[in-house]
Amino acid sequence: MSSNKSFSTETSHRYARALFEVANENSELVIIEENVKDLLNIYDQDKDLESFIKNPTQSIDTQLETIVKISIIMNFSKNFKNFLSILVLKRRIFFIEKILKSFLRLSSEKRGELKASLISSKDLSNEELKDISVELSKSIGSTISFNYKVDKELIGGLQIQIGSLMIDTSIKNRLKKYEQLMLES
Repeated sequence: MSSNKSFSTETSHRYARALFEVANENSELVIIEENVKDLLNIYDQDKDLESFIKNPTQSIDTQLETIVKISIIMNFSKNFKNFLSILVLKRRIFFIEKILKSFLRLSSEKRGELKASLISSKDLSNEELKDISVELSKSIGSTISFNYKVDKELIGGLQIQIGSLMIDTSIKNRLKKYEQLMLES
């Protein structure tokens, strides 16, 4: 099982790297990155599409026809459409989600961005998110983009994770520390 996971991760990274190189060579990095985000958005929302792609009994011709139709409807670049067609022909379309997410990580790294997770106890405005990103970017020395979520259970405050660095200013965390201190006394 673990070797299969290793294979899928390695394969996904290789295909993502290939797409990245083609996009970079043809100065289409921004365009293909938008295409990738659009496809991931559809893939996440449409469980029928996900089932179709992950169904190993689908014929190559059927999958290819579907990918071409989606590419035309979504106005994907020619290189991205061709890339998706290769995934179908090589029977690697099953790894599409991992490949596309790996591609987005490569694109972020190229721009010098760090991906971080930000969880807050309440909805933050775009301005507040931007301010947090700017302040952290200054102190770390790299541009940071957030994967943002709201978790009401934090009661108040924020949780920010950048790689192995965790910043937790949530009330939930403080209460947990006080509880532990009282148990130790």
